[in-house]
Amino acid sequence: MGTQCLCQICTCGRHHCPHGTTKIYENTGEFCPMTEYLEKYPFYGTVAPPQSLKPRPAVQAVDRGRVEDITTFKSDYRPYEITRPPRHMPEEYRPKAGSVDHETTYKRDFNPHQVQPMVIVRPRERPPEKQGKLDTVPTYKDDYRAWAIPRRELHKPERVYQPPMVQFGNPTTSQDDFIPHEIVLQQSYSPHEGLLCPTAPFSGDTSHRRDYVPYELPPRLARPKDEYKVASQPMESLTTHRGAFQGLPGQAARLCRPAESRASPKACFAGTTEFRESFPPWEMVPPEKKVVSEYVPPSGTMQLASTSHLDYIPHQATRVLPAWPVPRRSSSSPGPFQGMNTTHDHFPAWQVSRRAPVRPQQLLPGPSGKFEGLSTFRSHYVPHALVPTRSCRPTQALSQSKAPFHAVTMYSTEYVPRQQVVCPASFPSPPGYVFANTDSRGHRFFRRLPPMVEAY
Repeated sequence: MGTQCLCQICTCGRHHCPHGTTKIYENTGEFCPMTEYLEKYPFYGTVAPPQSLKPRPAVQAVDRGRVEDITTFKSDYRPYEITRPPRHMPEEYRPKAGSVDHETTYKRDFNPHQVQPMVIVRPRERPPEKQGKLDTVPTYKDDYRAWAIPRRELHKPERVYQPPMVQFGNPTTSQDDFIPHEIVLQQSYSPHEGLLCPTAPFSGDTSHRRDYVPYELPPRLARPKDEYKVASQPMESLTTHRGAFQGLPGQAARLCRPAESRASPKACFAGTTEFRESFPPWEMVPPEKKVVSEYVPPSGTMQLASTSHLDYIPHQATRVLPAWPVPRRSSSSPGPFQGMNTTHDHFPAWQVSRRAPVRPQQLLPGPSGKFEGLSTFRSHYVPHALVPTRSCRPTQALSQSKAPFHAVTMYSTEYVPRQQVVCPASFPSPPGYVFANTDSRGHRFFRRLPPMVEAY
């Protein structure tokens, strides 16, 4: 018969084989539900899995009797005496003797007046009467008369501009303040053109070469080289990667690029590309040339006289004098400062007093007599008889019966007991199986026992 793993025997899904270390690149053809995490992080040491502390489910005999109706609440509950809380009884309403005075302050103080009906002030509407053609001439056109105003002639004499023949006599500020000075030529530092360049070669003598003092350097220490020693053992040329890596059997990778087709060197280049085939050249129309008309100068002479030259009247103007007073210097020493000015003389200090607060005046006179103690609510209040609301709450009296309690519930009548199934993989050795072997991955395989045949 075939063997089954402990993972296949489990019916609850919580029991698995204790996986151990796996062998590298071993393919047995059997399915292994091991994860990649367990392959990268193997189990270290021979530590047994922790034992479960929960009690093992024991198979109990099913009792076909009646279910006991005593619960923890029934066994521990102690009834207490319930007393009704005292209720507040309202006093009986008794109406007051006498009649109610329905007179109010408004009725007592109000004086009725005789009111006349209101007269409409606006005039009555009259329908328009048609008595002839409407004259559409407005008042402005009827009263306004246009005047014949002649054009006013210019009183300015006509003058023809003639340029002055005499030089302008008013000098400018720059001409008045400018003092001419004699121009002094600066001395040039450039060499004269008559100097001859030296024909002898440059000696190359500098201040550094003249002042430099050579020093004698000490000999440099030579470090002896270490003698090469040949190793006594031969080189194995075996690394950790080569020793641990065995390699996987597989085919060599193939190139995915297309085969390279080489053209012969004597072949002629066609000179045709995809761009040239898709975009043929278009014929370009040359732009039209704009014809510029020849410039013709105007005939006649240009009049340079402007309106300002023709209408300008020269006036003889005088220089404006400054308006501020001429400062005077007193030879005598100034006296003491008086501390008085025009503001102190014309604006003396006023005596200011604090204003009294503005309080409203009491227009209505205060009460002079004694208060009667009767308010509007008390004078107009109409008492009504109160009807107590009936309570709909049930009474809290306990129904204590001396009859025995019937232990018949829906659970006791409809409950169907079921047999508790225990997972066979929870036992150290599953019942009905015999241990066969353990593979390299840590799976424990069991062989199923044949059913026992009872002898008659």
